[in-house]
Amino acid sequence: MNGFLYGFTLQWKLDLRSRTMLITCYAVPLLFFAVMGGIFTSVMPESKETLIQSMTVFAVTMGALIGLPPSLAEIYRSDIKNAYQANGVPLSLGLILINISAFVHLLIMSAILYVLAPILFGAKIPEHLETYLGGLVILIAVSLSIASIIGLAVKDTANTSMFSILLFIPSTMLSGIMFPSEMLPQAFAIVGKLFPATWGYKLMTDSAFSLQTLCPLLGIFLIAVILCGVLLRRIRTR
Repeated sequence: MNGFLYGFTLQWKLDLRSRTMLITCYAVPLLFFAVMGGIFTSVMPESKETLIQSMTVFAVTMGALIGLPPSLAEIYRSDIKNAYQANGVPLSLGLILINISAFVHLLIMSAILYVLAPILFGAKIPEHLETYLGGLVILIAVSLSIASIIGLAVKDTANTSMFSILLFIPSTMLSGIMFPSEMLPQAFAIVGKLFPATWGYKLMTDSAFSLQTLCPLLGIFLIAVILCGVLLRRIRTR
């Protein structure tokens, strides 16, 4: 247990020194919030009803899909992996520690948005707090699981960001946070349902949990965990 806590503390400090993690988890989401929050509430005053949820979905999706994969690639595509194996440390430990650290960072960013949105833009605080918080936790976990696949699967670290962006753009554009998903062409609406951001946004804005919304998220998470296990095995045998 002491070794695990030490590893988490070390990973936390490394993340704080990582420009990628700080930019994707804090700087860009806050800048997007400051600019788009003002635009949304001016052009569409009704967006205040769900501004906290929409900005949170953007922050979580960016922090997970773009911030996490480079950190994973740094471990499993470098001598750090060899150091793990030489010292008998399970390769899965690096994946677990990075995910926990990123999870905490995204929770902090979400809390910042939760506090600032009502103050700066008069955003409405989620009426059903338990559904909002539960949806937030699930969205973060599922988004990080998808990001973990990218970090473990992409062999060339230079291409990690490219694959992350290719997932990030449709995740946000088709999730319903920019404009109602009902306005999308049917084909785009169907594609949007493949991404956790769509279901996470719906869950965070619902009045109660529903299996119709939870099942896709849990299904994505289960598939991602299985794929991460397969990828870790392949990395171990290299």
